[in-house]
Amino acid sequence: WEKVVLHRDVKASNVLLDADFNGRLGDFGLARLYDHGENPKTTHVVGTFGYIAPELAKTGKATTSTDVFAFAAFMLEVACGQRPLKVHGFDDKILVQWVLEKWQEGAILEASDPRLRGEFVAEEMELVLKLGLLCSHYNPVSRPSMRQVMQYLDGDAMFSEVFIDDAGIGMAALMGNGISNEFAMTFPSSSSENISANALSGTESLLYMGR
Repeated sequence: WEKVVLHRDVKASNVLLDADFNGRLGDFGLARLYDHGENPKTTHVVGTFGYIAPELAKTGKATTSTDVFAFAAFMLEVACGQRPLKVHGFDDKILVQWVLEKWQEGAILEASDPRLRGEFVAEEMELVLKLGLLCSHYNPVSRPSMRQVMQYLDGDAMFSEVFIDDAGIGMAALMGNGISNEFAMTFPSSSSENISANALSGTESLLYMGR
């Protein structure tokens, strides 16, 4: 019977490469181990700004779906060569929103990292980008499990972009139609404080009441 591991801080800087360039997820300092069906009793929001799922920001409860959301941010960051969230005054940029717009335009490959100079398998890049969108869905129930994600990436399951609901993709849905300069996350389970992106513009990591 498998245990459920909640990493709670999946991000690019926590993925290490071995000698064969295989990715290894590290830094399990915030991780928790649970039995299947057990309700995680975490009440504090921990993680890194830009990788935190909307429901985690609202309830403080980490789940396997919040890890999938963070993995989506990681996939898009690597594929696009850009951070999940850039806050520069009125020139904010949300990566998943931008990739979503490229998908809507039928030009999703334009979101790939230009430094790659097109030296990649187009079908594989397209899969990673579209899977990143699906895993960023605002509704955790609409996100695939991590097992399904691996099946898609390994080619053991057929991915269909019909799964992508452009009305409910991650931060885009959380923030409305436009990119808000006052994006705020509320933590009702642990504090009444609102933390805005402007206030955190120089903060890479948001470890609210964490380690």
